[in-house]
Amino acid sequence: MVLILVAIGAALATGCNSSMDSGSGSGTTTNASATGLWSGMDSTSGLGLTALINAAGQAVFIRSDGVQFFGTVQVSGNTLAVTVDGYSDFPQAFSDGSTSGLGTVDGTVTTGASITATLSFTTTANTAITGSWSLTFETLANESSSTSTVSGNYTDNVTGSVLAISSSGVMSSQNANNGCVLNGSISTADSSHDVYEVSYTYGNCTSTYAVLNGVQFTGLATLNPNSSPAQLTMAASGAATGGAKYAIESTLTAG
Repeated sequence: MVLILVAIGAALATGCNSSMDSGSGSGTTTNASATGLWSGMDSTSGLGLTALINAAGQAVFIRSDGVQFFGTVQVSGNTLAVTVDGYSDFPQAFSDGSTSGLGTVDGTVTTGASITATLSFTTTANTAITGSWSLTFETLANESSSTSTVSGNYTDNVTGSVLAISSSGVMSSQNANNGCVLNGSISTADSSHDVYEVSYTYGNCTSTYAVLNGVQFTGLATLNPNSSPAQLTMAASGAATGGAKYAIESTLTAG
């Protein structure tokens, strides 16, 4: 009887181990990575397109006309899906007068190579916008990032205001034209990629820009140290207390 029980126990143990090994070796999918800096075209609109995606999947897609689409990238295998909030670049508006909307970006991604996707978007005024995107991975994305690397003074190419960034990532600026005072920070959660997180608020804004006072903006940035002088690109969005939504894309030159 003892020998029979030992034999049965051994058989059961062998069966359990076999089942666990089989389960751990099947159904395993390696997901592609969308992390990095991407550039290309939207063939539907004919506009250039830039994408910044951090390691957590936070993403912003920026068309060359300033329109921005924010969302969190989900990747399964090579399939990419993003639910996006879209914005015109403040103080501009879409052709229907609206400034925001909702949509989706669906497609495929190949790690460190390409993204092919389609945009389906509807403004809050019910205007449909579509896109056919083809993006190529930029090797600049593999440049390391740090607050000390991005520190310095940068001049906004549109407003002329100077943005100061300290070695610890504190950001500040004041615009002489509209009175806007910016206070915030820039940081990096992934030092192996040239993608930064930004957060800031405005105060003292006057005239058209007064609606930005107190709005908490969050978004992404990337530094191109290879251009002469270096160039910093930031895109951030935020919502006012009353629910109005805004986004601002800034291109700034070092020096």
